[in-house]
Amino acid sequence: MKIGMTYDLKDDYLKAGFGAEETAEFDKSETIDSIEECLHGLGHDVERIGNVKALVAKLHDGKRWDLVFNIAEGLRGFGREAQVPAILDAFDIPYTFSDPLVLTLTLHKGMAKHVVRDLGIPTPDFVVVEAASDLPAVSLPYPLFAKPVAEGTSKGIDGTSRIEDAASLGNVCRRLMAEYDQPVLVETYLPGREFTVGIVGTGRAARAIGAVEILLRGDAEPGAYSYVNKENYKKLVEYRLAEDEAATRASETALAVWRGLGCRDAGRVDIRLDAGGVPNFIEVNPLAGLHPENSDICIIANQVGMGYRNLIAEIVGSALHRLNGGGRVR
Repeated sequence: MKIGMTYDLKDDYLKAGFGAEETAEFDKSETIDSIEECLHGLGHDVERIGNVKALVAKLHDGKRWDLVFNIAEGLRGFGREAQVPAILDAFDIPYTFSDPLVLTLTLHKGMAKHVVRDLGIPTPDFVVVEAASDLPAVSLPYPLFAKPVAEGTSKGIDGTSRIEDAASLGNVCRRLMAEYDQPVLVETYLPGREFTVGIVGTGRAARAIGAVEILLRGDAEPGAYSYVNKENYKKLVEYRLAEDEAATRASETALAVWRGLGCRDAGRVDIRLDAGGVPNFIEVNPLAGLHPENSDICIIANQVGMGYRNLIAEIVGSALHRLNGGGRVR
């Protein structure tokens, strides 16, 4: 099968003058190399396409593929992750991972929480602060937690994200809105254990492959799985495979979120326990990073004995299952 690969290469954007945090979600060359090697190992003919502009150029030149392995994050706007899938849909070219609707919905954390809450799945009470004038109306009890509404890789999360009073709320929200040029999600801070759950498959065929508990080490930035902690995870974070009752309930909640939102093929759902031990949805990443060593879903796959090559095979297999009529949506 002829498989194209769409992605945003970090080095390309760094050379163009973008900063380290701006490019935090983009892929390193070793990720692209590793995925390509796995696809070749599965017997496929692979062509590197690149980002959305490179895709448009190749389509204009008449290039087509049987399947596109899409991990392109995009650069601007709430629909940035949906750009490549939307173009592929227009050309009737199938691809891995979720469709434009899901990718746009889940990138906006507030919109995703509205849907998850309507599905009857627990999620912390929240408000979306779009301007400083919204701040006086925030009536949630402290402590709170604030983060940009549409960023990944823990961008915008640091030691000030846990908020204890109205003055801090105002300062943090104003800073985040100015720095990231987007609204801020403010939600009730949950004191319980934090899990990230790896999911593979689509619809009824989806399953949780494992849950790891995120534990901050003594030198970590306290109170949050922050950008600094994530970037320096080898010395600041412990990912402990969890198999107790709480982890099982977290996995069940994550799977309900995954199916309810219509996510496809593979990704990750973040869950945190409230004061009563009830698993709550925090956010979902339907386009999770696939660096073989550093990305959370790959860490989970390695810890449960699946391994990187089998994870890539599961992703392609799920996409082909959908295309052959095994999924609710192509």
